Amino acid sequence: MMKKFLLLAMTLLMALSLVAGCGSDSPKKMVIGLDDNFAPMGFRNEKNEIVGYDIDLAKEACERAGMEVEFKPIDWASKEAEIKGKRIDAIWNCFTVNPERQEAYTLSKPYMVNAQLVVVPKGSEITKIADLKGKVLAVQDDSTGSYILDRNNELRTSLKDYRKYPDFAAVYMDMDAGRIDAMVVDAVLARYYMVKHPDKYVALEENLGDEVVAVAFRKDDKEYSEKINKALDEMKKDGTMKKISEQWMGVDITKY
Repeated sequence: MMKKFLLLAMTLLMALSLVAGCGSDSPKKMVIGLDDNFAPMGFRNEKNEIVGYDIDLAKEACERAGMEVEFKPIDWASKEAEIKGKRIDAIWNCFTVNPERQEAYTLSKPYMVNAQLVVVPKGSEITKIADLKGKVLAVQDDSTGSYILDRNNELRTSLKDYRKYPDFAAVYMDMDAGRIDAMVVDAVLARYYMVKHPDKYVALEENLGDEVVAVAFRKDDKEYSEKINKALDEMKKDGTMKKISEQWMGVDITKY
């Protein structure tokens, strides 16, 4: 009788441990949405592989968090629908922190600094923001630049035309073709293009605001955000984040 009781007790304990284990499962994979035309943060190399600064950060952070990572190119203007629809788990693509995004998403701790620059063709008569009056200005749709311009009535109404494009690659193509006079673009992307093409583009000394960048998750999603925050803290503390920044940017942009 005692043996039967012990066997029953052990069986119950094993069942309870299995249930507890299932309930405590943490995510094993994270699907990251990104604009794969956004160099040097996330873009296609000559082998059509997705590479970049954010890609290296995400790979390292997910490895430390014990998760596989998948990078999924998305329509940037549809990023909120993608994450709410659970087709992606995070947006990791130079995602600027602003009040609206703080309301719409759970955001990681900031991991780098950035700014919004006005870029013009080299030799342009535009040398300061006031010179944009009567000019054609472009931004990427639903980018931080568009967020700023949509709320700056004085600047926007002074323009000859204000255009939004699906990605910055299209913006640069139209600048090269002479169809726009200036663009508002993230500093990291602007500097990347200016290094690659020093004879084609310059940025104004004035900018439209400094900012910090974070990873976005679904609202009230704590599992992914806590794991990534812990990994980013470790990477900052041991110098990994600084090393990745210097490899891609030539400087440490993780100070904030």
